[in-house]
Amino acid sequence: MRALIVDDERLARNALRRLLSAHPEVKVVGEASNCDEAMGAIQKCWPDVLFLDVEMPGGSGFELLEKLEYVPSVIFTTAYDEYAVRAFEVSALDYLMKPIAAERLDAALTRARKALAMIAKEPCNGRIASAFQQIFVREGERCWIVQLTDISLMESEGSYTRLHFGGNAPLIYRSLTAIEQRLSPTTFFRANRCQVVNLRWIEAVENDIDGRLSIKLRNGKQVEISRRQSKSLKDLLSF
Repeated sequence: MRALIVDDERLARNALRRLLSAHPEVKVVGEASNCDEAMGAIQKCWPDVLFLDVEMPGGSGFELLEKLEYVPSVIFTTAYDEYAVRAFEVSALDYLMKPIAAERLDAALTRARKALAMIAKEPCNGRIASAFQQIFVREGERCWIVQLTDISLMESEGSYTRLHFGGNAPLIYRSLTAIEQRLSPTTFFRANRCQVVNLRWIEAVENDIDGRLSIKLRNGKQVEISRRQSKSLKDLLSF
């Protein structure tokens, strides 16, 4: 398990390193003291787990997550308990209060191991796709770390993309084309110019009179497949 420690306090980083040394399966691949350093370290080290402080000079931990293309599993570490609810709202693995207790770290690492085991089961298309298993989404005061497998539908709205998951449909400032390049083709399918569907969410497929397919997703949404993509989907589904 590759871990990156992001904290503006050197003593806090050292203390966490000492605690992690009791876990031989964890390799600390780097440290960062602010968001800019963390961005560079994440792109260089590709950590599996991010031990992330919330309040730091130059930007919070939440603001860092919003900038990331590749979002590792996150364990927040902070001295401020008022962020706890928000941390779990974004689906962080855990929230550790400083000073960190060894038993709480053990529990957090257990969650991390389970999360990484689930990610390892997902089909991938190269190194970038294998890493791109979840995405940080922010809309107003709400934010989420969303597993891609939980996203049923992605829709292009100009330079933005609307993501549909768990009854939510926020917009993110990324084009659908840019996102699609990082998706597993065995899980996600380009339905038409504006929509990408999660194949695992298909509940029913209908063959229209003109040969086009229309699909119903498990959340009730209907998606029309373009004529060209209908042929590809028929071949894919052996329809």
